[in-house]
Order: sequence, then structure tokens, then C-alpha cells
Amino acid sequence: MVNFGKKLTADQVPEWRGYYINYKLMKKKVKQYGQQIQQGEKDRHRVLKDFSKMLDDQIEKIVLFLLEQQGMLASRIEKLGKQRAILAEQPDISGIAELREAYREVGLDLIKLLKFVDLNATGIRKILKKFDKRFSYRFTDYYVSSRSNHPYSQLQQVFKHVGVGAVVGALSRNLVDLQEHQGSYLSIYDQPPTALKDPIIDMINSSVDKLTRSTNFLRFLGQHALIAQEESPSTAGEEEIEDQKYHFISLMLNLVNTFLYMVNTYIIVPTADDYSVSLGAASTVCGVVIGSMAVAQIFSSVYFSAWSNKSYFRPLVFSSIVLCLGNVCYAMAYDMNSLAVLIIGRLLCGLGSARAVNRRYISDCVPARIRMQASAGFVSASALGMACGPALAGLLQWRFKIYMVTFSQSTLPGWLMAVAWLLYLVWLCISFKEPNRADEVNDTPQNSASGQGVDIEQVENGLAQPLLRDSETKQNEEDDDDDDEDDSEECAQDSRKPATSIGSAYRLLTPSVKVQLLIYFMLKYAMEILLSESSVITNHYFNWNTSAVAIFLAILGLTVLPINAVVGTYISNMFEDRQLLMASQITLLVGIIFSFKVTSRYSAIQYVISALITFVSAEVLEGVNLSLLSSVMSSRLSRGTYNGGLLSTEAGTLARVVADCTITAAGYLGIGSLLNVTLLPSLVICAASIACTFLTYNSLF
Repeated sequence: MVNFGKKLTADQVPEWRGYYINYKLMKKKVKQYGQQIQQGEKDRHRVLKDFSKMLDDQIEKIVLFLLEQQGMLASRIEKLGKQRAILAEQPDISGIAELREAYREVGLDLIKLLKFVDLNATGIRKILKKFDKRFSYRFTDYYVSSRSNHPYSQLQQVFKHVGVGAVVGALSRNLVDLQEHQGSYLSIYDQPPTALKDPIIDMINSSVDKLTRSTNFLRFLGQHALIAQEESPSTAGEEEIEDQKYHFISLMLNLVNTFLYMVNTYIIVPTADDYSVSLGAASTVCGVVIGSMAVAQIFSSVYFSAWSNKSYFRPLVFSSIVLCLGNVCYAMAYDMNSLAVLIIGRLLCGLGSARAVNRRYISDCVPARIRMQASAGFVSASALGMACGPALAGLLQWRFKIYMVTFSQSTLPGWLMAVAWLLYLVWLCISFKEPNRADEVNDTPQNSASGQGVDIEQVENGLAQPLLRDSETKQNEEDDDDDDEDDSEECAQDSRKPATSIGSAYRLLTPSVKVQLLIYFMLKYAMEILLSESSVITNHYFNWNTSAVAIFLAILGLTVLPINAVVGTYISNMFEDRQLLMASQITLLVGIIFSFKVTSRYSAIQYVISALITFVSAEVLEGVNLSLLSSVMSSRLSRGTYNGGLLSTEAGTLARVVADCTITAAGYLGIGSLLNVTLLPSLVICAASIACTFLTYNSLF
């Protein structure tokens, strides 16, 4: 992996060379400042002032050039628009073709400008991070907050590229209007976005998407999964290797595994309290019954993540067998009159959690061009399973016996899931294709031997590096290597080396990442309290039966995808992620407070409204939280056994365990006190996460 200094030099547009951030100079200045402070030549205050001014000058240089180029592009589009108006009155096929080519040339120049902004934005982030690391000082927080919130902010021009969107829109509209197969549409605004077919427009949209990290619905869903999203392979050879590893049916089997596991998790929630009572335990023991699956998942996530380094097929087979046996034990516990067998059954189900394998398969074996869709499919399968579980429980309202085996609303979920996993196992053995893992060892990028098609490929993949380099350039690169020796984060070997233990993974967690994991713990805790105690609370206060609880939980589950669609498509494009993070936490806090029983009468309306506020705000928070987590987390946590997905899974699973144990422990105080006692920790943790978010707010960019 080439360090950023070399990448910046290689990807620069030659005629724009003087307008890029002088990353090499700033690195040397940071190193020089460190020496001056050690020698007592400058104090910390003077260093901060000098570095701020130097960075301000660099950003001003970038922004002024950006504005100049935007104006030139806008002027060219305006002139082409006048030509298009003339052609509209006097159509000429050759003239239209020439005009389209002229628009495409503008598009190529626009892509170069977008890459210019992207490189400079990355350089600013890296130099700020390097300064913080060198001086153990949160300079980034001060600099970003003081510059981005100022009315004359130039930093906003770099990170929000104000004005570029208008150029992109104007160019896209004119290109689409010139397409020959317009059908019955009058303009771009009258047709769906999927009608944009021009390759230049696709390239522009790809560049804009990479620059802004825009969270449309698919990307927003995909970030729920916390699956590593890398740039598309740059060569045909890499694309061919990815296509060879990809197998659609195997991907579907992983998504079905995710769906079934979520159904398995939530299908028992409406009946777990009745099942516990029928075995002679208190209804609040349902917390232990539900939570035992999460306890086992804490351990299964680690060994499944490690196992997926060697195989995908064998872990999925093992998972299916263990889940089948676990559900049989769960169902047989009634006739054996054994609470221990019931809990053992749920523990076995937790030991069969292969979600780490499902994530890893999508990350490693699905081509980059469709990985976001696959990630969205993973989240959608989880949401659908969450809704279908309680809904199925509401339908299984029968009671009969076959050969001394009881089938009832309590045991039928276990039997149904046992059969489902058995059928899945058969399908898995017949259809799954183990990818060729030998290709993963040799993933060194290959340079294209062909020199044809340079004008488009250079813009899309970066400018071609000259075959012969003068001695000055070579010396500069050697200087870059020397400067980077003290920076393990940008060293080629260390920057890609995955964490090898929980301890090493923990050491890679910055304060911002720790806060995001705390938020994830908090929201999972609040959701688990709401879902797991719902059957007990609603039966005690409102006399709801199993069917009513199942319908209520199914409705909550069905809100997941519509809410994500609204947030991912519209709201996330109107506000920053960190703003949504803070707002959704505050809304969640309001939902928790509204859930408390503070009067002698507790109505179903209050419970349902507060539950909807809590659940919906937690769902919004989860998407934004994982989006930010993927942005602030070290790249070393995107691969290996101890990856970011595993850490977030462990945090969420631990939250579920603590929540379910809280429900059971609170049950000893009486069902009348259960609601307020279990909500109190949610309130405290939520308030603490809001305070921590406020302290790290300026580092979330």
C-alpha cells in the first residue's frame, strides 16, 4: 500500500500541481515543531498559532482555485446551453452528437475537479490526525469547530464542496436531455433516477458519492451491517478474481441464514413468559430465557469470525446443525418439565450464531461493485426476520399431541425453527460453493499493460504514473519514505495489518470510536428492554394475550425498513451524521422518560407511543451510529478476526445480556416495579452517551 504522500504526488493533475495541499511541507513542519518544543525554542501556544495559520493558508489556496474552476465549468456549461437552445429549434443530428461530446469533456474535467477536492480533503484530515498524534493534543476538535462554524468558513468549501452540486446537476440534466432514447419524458426531472445511463454521469455520480460519503438508502442500510466497503478494483485482473469468488446462490444462503437467525431470536419473545410459568418459574425468568442466546453469541461470534478465515461452508453447516438441535431442546423442555433444558436449548441457538460469517462472506467474496447492495440485503434480511419472528408466534396458536409430544404456542416456535434449519442445511449442502481462498493471498494490484483509452481511464483511476522519473522526483519520494518511518499508521505494512487480539483491537480504539461503541451498547440495551419485557408488561397492565403482543412486536419490526428509507434517502442528505446522532439520542431519551409509570394509572396509549418513539429513534440512531463508526474506526479493524463488525456485535450482544439479566433481577422486586426499575439504567446510560457525544462532537467528521 502506497503512503499518502506518494499517492498525492501520483494522482495530481500536472497543471494543477501548485494548488494541492503541500502535504510534504506540513509533515516536515509537524516534525520540526516537535523538535522545537523539546528544545524549548517554541511553546505549545506559538506552535498551535503557527500551524493554524499555515493550514488556513493551504485551505485558502485550495478553495480559491476550486471556486475559479467551478466558475470556468459553469461558464462552459452556460455556453453549451445556448448551443443546445439553438439545436432545439433547428435539430441537427451531427450537431447534437458534437454537443454531447462537448458536455462529456466538461464532465471529465468535473471529475478531475472532484478528485482534486477529495485528495485535498484527505490530506487535511491526515495532517490534522498526524498533528494530534505527535503532540497528544486534540487540535482537530478546536480547528474544525472554530473553522466549520464560522460564517466565512473556507473549510466548508472543501468538506461540503458548496457549489459543485449545482455544476453536477446542470451537467447531468443537459446530458440526459440530449439522449436519443428519451421516450415520453420531457426532462430529467420527469423520469426516475435509474434512467441515467450515460457513462460520464455514472462516473460523476461515483466521484461525488466517494467525496461526500453520501448516505442514500442502499448505503445507509449497508452501513448498518458495518461491512468493509472498499474502492472498486482498478484492473480487469482484479475484477476477474472477484467475479470468480462470487456465487449468487452462496450469497443468498448467507442472507437466508441471517433471516432465519433473526426469526429464531424473536419468535419466542411473545411466549417466553408463559413458557417459563408453565415450567414452574416466574414470568420474569423470560429475561434469562431470551438472554441466554445472547450470552452464547458473545463467544460464538469470536470463534465463527476466526473460523471464517479458513472456510465459509463448514461454519454454516455447523451453525445449522447446532441451531436445529437447540430448537429441538427448546421444544422438548415442556414435556421434560425442565427449565434447564429450555435454557440449554437457547444457549445452543446462541452458539450457532453465524452472523460473523455472513458479514465476512459479503466483505470478502462479493464484488465491490455490488457489495453495498449485498450489505443492504444483509440489513433488510435482519429487519424482516425481526418482524416475522413475533408475527409467526402470533399464528402458532394451536395445542395438540403426537406420540406424547406436546405442540403448543410455547413449543411450536422451537419445532418450526428446527424444521426450517434442517431444510436450510439440505439446501446449503446442495448449493453452496466454497470460494477459492488461494486468490486472497495474492491481491497485489496489477498494472495495465495497455496504453489505450487513456483519456477516460486516467480520470477514472487516477493519472498514469510516468515510466521514467527524474532524480528530483525520486529523491522527493525517498524523503517521503523517511518522513513516514515514524508514523506506523501510514506505514505500508502496519496500516493494513489487522488486529490479532482483543487487546490489540482495543488499543486501536480512539475516544471517538469508544463513544460510538458506548452509543451502540446503549441503544441495544434500550431496545432489548423494550422487546424482552413487552409480554410481561402488557399482560400485567393491559391483559394483552399472545396474539396482541405478537402483532405489536411485528408492527415495531416492520417500521425498520421504512424509517431507514426516509432517513437514508432524505434526512441524511439534509443534515450531518453527527447532528442526526445527537438528535436521535435526545429523542430516544424522551421516549425512555415518557415510558416511566409516574401515576397510578398506566395506559396502553402511553406505552405504545413511548415504545414507538424509543424503537424508531433507536433504529435511526443505529444507522447513523454505525455510519460514523465506519468513518472514525481504524482501517486495521476492517479485516481479520478482531474486526470492527465483531467489536460492534460484541458490544450489542453484551448489552442484550445485561438487559435480559436486568429484567430477571428486577422481577424479584415485583412485576409492579419491573417497568420503572428496568427503564432507570436505560435513562442513565442514554444520558451518559449524550454527554460523551457532546465531548467528542467536533471529532466526528
